[in-house]
Amino acid sequence: MGYAQTRKAFYEGLAKHKRIASIKDPRHIELALKLRNQLSGIFLLMGHIGVVKGYVDVFKEHGLPVFLHLEKIGGLSTDHYGLDYLAKSIKPSGVISTKTNVVKNANKMGLLTVQRFFLVDSEGLDNIAKSLSQTEPDIIELMPARIPDMICRVKSFTSVPIITGGLLYEESHAEECLNHGATAISSSRPALWGKAEHKLI
Repeated sequence: MGYAQTRKAFYEGLAKHKRIASIKDPRHIELALKLRNQLSGIFLLMGHIGVVKGYVDVFKEHGLPVFLHLEKIGGLSTDHYGLDYLAKSIKPSGVISTKTNVVKNANKMGLLTVQRFFLVDSEGLDNIAKSLSQTEPDIIELMPARIPDMICRVKSFTSVPIITGGLLYEESHAEECLNHGATAISSSRPALWGKAEHKLI
């Protein structure tokens, strides 16, 4: 599946399920696979270069798009050679990074890109607008999720789909984010992976 097809399929999954499983613990892999028909995809926030291809292959075999958070994968360089190896050998659906240059280079290699932003003050909002003028990520991830009114502000200057995560503990938190315009939520809490998405549409 090429870049355009992968992107289209992932966007459709985001709209349908609105849930991303952020995997930080290998014990959660099996549960994510069981809930695959209720998930839009996987954000992998663990592992190292020796095992990550195995994880990617398992999720892809089960039809789940998988994104590697490059700052969380041990032994994987984010320079040109590291990204080239990632794209050609590990073959995830895409990558997650906070770094503008990494997002730009990963895009050039045909990988879907999620650019993660942390909103800690008003300057953070300005940084998002500035970064988006330099990069063209496929998706934005806003952290933490517990400031949902900021989702509306970001949506006012970009049409890029917004995923939000961090500090989500209850279903009501997820619904609040979706009601404020998030395309989907990401969570490492399995309790938030398998909720019925239809009531949120």
